[in-house]
Amino acid sequence: MTDFKELQQQHEFDVYPKRDIVLVRGEGARVWDDEGREYIDCVAGHGVANLGHCHPKVVQAVTEQAQRLVSCSGVFYNDVKARLLERLAGITPGNLNRAFLCNSGTETIEAAIKFARFATGKQEFVCAMRGFHGRTMGALSATFTKEYREPFVPIVEGFQFTPFNNFAKLAEKVNDNTAAVMLEIVQGEGGVNLGKAEFFEQVGELCRERGVLLIIDEVQTGFCRTGRMFACEHFGVEPDILCLAKAMAGGLPMGAVVCSDKLEVPVGRHGSTFGGNPLACAASLAAIDAMEEEGLAEAATEKGAYLLERLQAADLPKVREIRQLGLMIGIELKEKSQPHLVRLMEKGVLALPAGATVVRLLPPLVISHAELDTVADRLVEVLSAGG
Repeated sequence: MTDFKELQQQHEFDVYPKRDIVLVRGEGARVWDDEGREYIDCVAGHGVANLGHCHPKVVQAVTEQAQRLVSCSGVFYNDVKARLLERLAGITPGNLNRAFLCNSGTETIEAAIKFARFATGKQEFVCAMRGFHGRTMGALSATFTKEYREPFVPIVEGFQFTPFNNFAKLAEKVNDNTAAVMLEIVQGEGGVNLGKAEFFEQVGELCRERGVLLIIDEVQTGFCRTGRMFACEHFGVEPDILCLAKAMAGGLPMGAVVCSDKLEVPVGRHGSTFGGNPLACAASLAAIDAMEEEGLAEAATEKGAYLLERLQAADLPKVREIRQLGLMIGIELKEKSQPHLVRLMEKGVLALPAGATVVRLLPPLVISHAELDTVADRLVEVLSAGG
């Protein structure tokens, strides 16, 4: 029998802290390893599998499109791409009516940085402490954590950081050379830190007054994760640039930078060989249809509240705080989270860290209440006094 772990170790740059299992199959909120063991997946590809694994509508759309046309250069028009662009304009907030399609979240940030500098003629950006926007050089420059940034200096200049939810400090950073303010509505990697309505209202007003673009990064929070199609809808935020990815195409690599009419990007200023290919576009159309037809935003609200209630009712002395919006949950511990993540995996539940002391849960939005009960039971076992 092939040892897949050893095979991968021999040939891969091991840039991820690996769990000691080989996943080979998924369906809904469950995955199986190569030894047949079953897990409830609250990692979901770091928030990719909002629809669950191998959703039938996405599988059907990909299968049918793969038999028609897989690749199409951006120098040609394409029927599926046109329909997706129209769909995105219809579901995104405010006056976001044009989009650039790419392949990942960090690519959306790179494009947003370029677009903002080109549109405004300015160079600087104001971002939040504990914010995470990606690992390529521009996105890395907008990311706060020094451990990510410092090995790669010099990175892109012009990025300043301010405390999240502190409007006075942010306003001090905005100057005549500020192209954009870039924020997450919920800081996922930074610890599941929730934005405040008053903060975003003030930021939006400041950006309008000063002629500064507002970039909202919804790579992780988009597509029903927080109980709305997009998390900015909770606060009535209308960004000039909205960055989307992860769950956008039901598991296939895809991202989108959706822009208002303040932005104009002429021919030759940006591009992507694979961005907006017909296969990913077909998957995205099917995924968005399924999210709306199955009421996944409403499901995230109800199921998130259900799981939160289960956890709050338990005696969990190791827990400092639980932060939740929809089915995006951060459990801040009084100690390191990694040992508890390992024990959860041994009990059949896969979860994520979000910083050194936070257990992050991003289950598929199709997860059942019975599966949520199992997740809650296992968390209580692990995080109780004797866990």
